[in-house]
Amino acid sequence: MPARTRLVIHRIPITQARINLGQVARRAHINKEYFILEKDGIPVAAIMNVDELEDYLELKNPAVIQQIRKSYQAYRRGKASEAGKFLQKLRTSSSKPGK
Repeated sequence: MPARTRLVIHRIPITQARINLGQVARRAHINKEYFILEKDGIPVAAIMNVDELEDYLELKNPAVIQQIRKSYQAYRRGKASEAGKFLQKLRTSSSKPGK
């Protein structure tokens, strides 16, 4: 029987995650650690390994797997957005009335 891996969950302030984002992402990816991000002590978001997230999303809504595949194919064809442009788009869409 394979060795059981220990579940590691960290609760950290979102500002600390922002400063150490590269390290947090690496640990989530390589070590399968989970990070719960808090704002003023309130959990608001989480960071986890993308494979586990995709599995979770597929279980929650099987149609999502097709969307994940299309997104990955677009990325492989070089159709990915630059981070700055993507973030700007997010900021613009979240500041529109009714959002």
